[in-house]
Amino acid sequence: MNFADIPTPALVVNLDRLDRNLSMMATRASNLGVALRPHVKTHKCVEIGRLQIDAGASGITVSTLEEAQAFAAAGFEDITWAFPVGPSRCSEAAELAGRIRLGVVVDSLEAVDWLASQPADYKVWIKIDCGYHRAGAPPQPSAILPIVESLHANHFELAGLLSHSGNAYDVSGSSAHGEIADAEARTITGLAESLRASGVTIAGISTGSTPGCTGATDLSGVTEIRPGNYAFFDRFQQTIGSCGPEDIAVSVLSTVVSRGADHAICDAGALTMSKDPGPEDGSFGHVWADHEAGEFAGDLRLVSLSQEHGKLSKVVALGERLRIAPNHSCLTVACFANVYAVRGQEVVDRWRIWNGR
Repeated sequence: MNFADIPTPALVVNLDRLDRNLSMMATRASNLGVALRPHVKTHKCVEIGRLQIDAGASGITVSTLEEAQAFAAAGFEDITWAFPVGPSRCSEAAELAGRIRLGVVVDSLEAVDWLASQPADYKVWIKIDCGYHRAGAPPQPSAILPIVESLHANHFELAGLLSHSGNAYDVSGSSAHGEIADAEARTITGLAESLRASGVTIAGISTGSTPGCTGATDLSGVTEIRPGNYAFFDRFQQTIGSCGPEDIAVSVLSTVVSRGADHAICDAGALTMSKDPGPEDGSFGHVWADHEAGEFAGDLRLVSLSQEHGKLSKVVALGERLRIAPNHSCLTVACFANVYAVRGQEVVDRWRIWNGR
């Protein structure tokens, strides 16, 4: 199949860029002295997960049980479900933990009780808030020791401490990203030392985000990192300095189907692109002028989205095919059931995206 034969709208991954991105992060992890456990929520694709393992990943991270179940069925045996466990899914998690090494995440005594209601051989990570202020227990021994005691009382294995430096998305530039990642490492390893002084065994320390991992310089004491977006990157990552335009591996292929006096309509709407606005101009996707050269058409972008309609910033010829870089690849990928894997103009394969919940 040729690139020109792909029906639109379609999700397309440039395999050459994907290969470079996977190699880059594997090298980063090796140089930092940590294991790499990539977060597959960005691509939700078994074949890409296998490429990450082949590139040196020690296991994978998932955001949903659907992802965990799909990857387990495909032969992945060491999976961390890095989302706070909830009571309604514990029976499914317990069943899966009977087949693979499943890591789960808690940040409260209630979560431990939920796990205990469906006991299984889990690796339990305690999530720590190291500055992002989303989920996670505060980095204080007084907050963590009761959770540790409850895990031991229920005969669960404490895998270690886990955090996510999502606040690295709020700054720009490698130096700023590195400062946040290094501060995250200092906070969580300092907590680990305090817990060890209280007699608690802390074996694993898991941190990371894509911008944090691209900028980190000192992760002493950390055992693994969990970046995800780096496989594909996107316009947001480019804007904050985590990558260049030539690193963005995923794009949406779309066709112009209508036009007005000062705009055109393509078949890439909200259910194709997601509605994450671009950080620099509020647009919903920039069009490549020359994809191979990594050049955007600065005056051609998606300015508004309906369910299936994408409104372009200027008139474009009917039938023209556009390659659009998403603002947030993770959400855009989740809009699709499949991704076309391409090298140049050749479609190498089409892979399933496990976007169920």
